Amino acid sequence: MNNFSKNLGIFLIVLGTVVLVLSYVCNWLDYNWLNGTALLAIVAGIIVHIVMNKKIQD
Repeated sequence: MNNFSKNLGIFLIVLGTVVLVLSYVCNWLDYNWLNGTALLAIVAGIIVHIVMNKKIQD
């Protein structure tokens, strides 16, 4: 479980990026909720990654 929580931020960033790439490939660029969800996943992933690395260093 510790390994999963350590990599949760990276997983969210990759998930948001995959959603953005899939929306581009499938030509779903007009759906704001899809792009917003991907943006939230990326921002949350960055925040989680920073927080988890801060806890690991301390």
